[in-house]
Amino acid sequence: MIEHHRSLGPHPDLGPSRPPVRAEVDPARRRVFTAFSLLVLVAGGLASVATSALTEFHYSPNLLFIGPLLAVGFLLAEQLTIDVDVKRVGWTISFTEIPLILGLLTAPFEVVLAANLLAGLGAQVGRRAASHVVYNAGVLCLEIAVPFAVADLVNRAVTGVSPLWFGPVVGTLTSPLISCGFALAALHVLGGAMRVSAGARLAVRTLAVGLLNTSVGLIGYEVASSTLWGWLLVALVAVAVIGLYRAYSGLMREQRDLEALSDVSLSVARSGQTAAHHPSDLADDADLSINEWEPVAERIREQLNATRVVLRLRLDPSGEVSTLVAGEPLPEAALAAAPTALRDDPLLQLPGSHVRSFRTLEAPDEVRRALRQRGAYEALVVPLRGANQLLGAVEAHDRVSRWRGFGRADVRLLHTLASHLATAMDNRRLLARLRHDAYHDPLTGLLNRTGFREMAAEKLREGRTAVVLRVDLDVLTTISEALGYTWGDRMVVAAGQRMLAELDDEPLARLEANSFAVLLLDRTEQQAHEMAQRLRAVIAEPYPLDRIVVEAGGVAGYASSVPADADPESDVDVLLQRADVAVRAARNGEDGVRGYAPAMGQIFLRRFQLVTQFRQAVDSGQIEVHYQPKVSLPHRQVVGAEALVRWSHPEYGRLDPDEFVPLVEATGLVDALTSFVMECALTKVRQWLDRGLRMSVAVNLSVRNLNDESFPDRVGEALLRHDIPPELLTFELTESSVMDDPDRSLPVLRRLHAMGVVLAVDDFGTGYSSLAYLRQLPVDEVKIDKSFVLGMGTDLGDMAVVRSIVELGHSLDLAVVAEGVEDDAARDQLVEMGCDVAQGYLISRPLSEERLETWLRARTRRGRGTRSETVLTLLH
Repeated sequence: MIEHHRSLGPHPDLGPSRPPVRAEVDPARRRVFTAFSLLVLVAGGLASVATSALTEFHYSPNLLFIGPLLAVGFLLAEQLTIDVDVKRVGWTISFTEIPLILGLLTAPFEVVLAANLLAGLGAQVGRRAASHVVYNAGVLCLEIAVPFAVADLVNRAVTGVSPLWFGPVVGTLTSPLISCGFALAALHVLGGAMRVSAGARLAVRTLAVGLLNTSVGLIGYEVASSTLWGWLLVALVAVAVIGLYRAYSGLMREQRDLEALSDVSLSVARSGQTAAHHPSDLADDADLSINEWEPVAERIREQLNATRVVLRLRLDPSGEVSTLVAGEPLPEAALAAAPTALRDDPLLQLPGSHVRSFRTLEAPDEVRRALRQRGAYEALVVPLRGANQLLGAVEAHDRVSRWRGFGRADVRLLHTLASHLATAMDNRRLLARLRHDAYHDPLTGLLNRTGFREMAAEKLREGRTAVVLRVDLDVLTTISEALGYTWGDRMVVAAGQRMLAELDDEPLARLEANSFAVLLLDRTEQQAHEMAQRLRAVIAEPYPLDRIVVEAGGVAGYASSVPADADPESDVDVLLQRADVAVRAARNGEDGVRGYAPAMGQIFLRRFQLVTQFRQAVDSGQIEVHYQPKVSLPHRQVVGAEALVRWSHPEYGRLDPDEFVPLVEATGLVDALTSFVMECALTKVRQWLDRGLRMSVAVNLSVRNLNDESFPDRVGEALLRHDIPPELLTFELTESSVMDDPDRSLPVLRRLHAMGVVLAVDDFGTGYSSLAYLRQLPVDEVKIDKSFVLGMGTDLGDMAVVRSIVELGHSLDLAVVAEGVEDDAARDQLVEMGCDVAQGYLISRPLSEERLETWLRARTRRGRGTRSETVLTLLH
């Protein structure tokens, strides 16, 4: 028969609350079901009394054996059951029709009723699981009383026409129909009513199963009673059928267990997919809602056929335990007494990750109290252990079957499920950490550039007006070098915390190094400007670091978009780029805050084009080398030239070196530029040598060249390839470039000096210029900055500086070169001071290669009797 054995209210309405989450059954429906159960019990009692009066009790000595055998038969029928949950109600498809028809054929009503009640209710009462004992007792009485009454009435009506077993068969078939009908009624009372068509199909299937069981019982009875040793034959068939059933049941159980494992894994995967993937929600991505595990808990409860499954998980990084209950709710006492830490639970004291089985009759006192608080007679408990910590626990309380407890198959299944859950939780934590790290800055915990772009793009797709505000913290390089980069990191973290305290809910990101970005939604440019000023002022406040106070500055720039934008300019990357341009403009402003203007974009675009087109310009001949001659002042001879780079851009025309050389240096292309200029210069020196002209060429070096340990090797290889004496190659460098990283640049300079290459200090008199620095550098000449040379005629101070540099250089055996010589007076003054070489517009402007050759031919004469040429400069 198909038998209703318990009822549940509606599924729990799980809210977003933290521990604990529990199922709540509607109290009104519970009261209605209690009244309904009392009516069923009264109906069962009245039916039993009426049936007892209708049928006659015939005592026989065989009853002393038949009664216990029937009770055992009902128990065996209960053991061989198939448990199913339909519409929140548990059903048991059992074989109770077999002992029922045997009872109808062999025993009085009272004996069969007692055997059925003993088998049905005894186990529930013994296990303290009699939550619906009143309802079940009434149904058990009706399942026996009605079949006996129907069988008696049918036998009386068809006496002499049908066989004796016809009445018991008809009566037996009424038993599953009664059970099914009352179960549907109970389901309707509890608010889970089944549709009429579905109920009719269930009744037909119930009748079919009942007819099959009744037929088996009747055939067994007839064979045993009418055939010699027939009972042995029936027993053998029964043993074979039971063995076959158990084998089939085992296979079905394994299949259901595999399906359960698959369902649990899919549920975990789906809950992981529905977790927050948006960068703005990733701060607590590991802290997923306990409600997402409800399908997992319910699936475990269904598979174990348990009255209740409790999931206790540590989803919060702080270690707080969240609780989810599937099935019957936990008592209030259990919720109030739940330990705050999993390790304090007496059911989880043993180490390892094995399943523990507890029963109140066998457990220690502490465990028994814990089970009673949970309202459970029996519990399977398994901890969920990750790689290095306790992640949670799974508890299964009280198997639904009336008398059977959890078996070894249930233990194995729960152990496997727990392993899957622990692995899934570990994987989700790892995945959450990877997602968090992908979108967050490891130093400050703020969003990184990727996270900021994703979050801002989502807001732009919603059509909202967004302002990207970029704030840069300016920390002096000398401070980082003096205190170490750890202190610089501490200042960056402190700056981020200050800005967070100043903001409300606006997202803040660290883009890189000392640069931050804020997304302001639905703000005007005036509001963005005010916010930028506030943030800049906050990060510019002094930073107390232990016993010292460090000063810092800040600049801010912002760019805005409008929802009407449909072109790529509304993209986040463009806004970040515009904000960066505004920050660069703010560095030159007075208040340190600038908003983006279209003209800034043109400047940025021009710089971007120059950087990206530089290599192509070198290959296509747009980059040229011009030469500015140098003349020895005492002898008026041209002794060399300085190689100066020029760019004839097809769109922007002739570009000043001050515009594109810093860009080339900042982007790391300066090595290619230096190599190109040096190659052109050495080629020109080789041409002069072939013509008998011994002149040197000076090439400017950047700080990147001085930090390249392989640079001297490349210079030596170029000199050897062109077969040029190293003294005809001069490298000009600034003291600031050397002192930027002296530990790396000085070894490079010493190697170049050892090769015989001439080293000159350019722009001497500015920057770090001092006797102490000059003595450290392995240089051969100094070049007086042109600003002092140009001011000699009008400023006596500049003249004193020039005279001091000339005297200082000569005292150190260094040649002195004066730049910016533009008039005869300056030349004469330099000659009087003893300056060695002059360079400037008085002699010549920088000339292209062709014009330089023309200029040289006009100022040279061939020595008599020799093949060599002497170069003279016509200064008058």
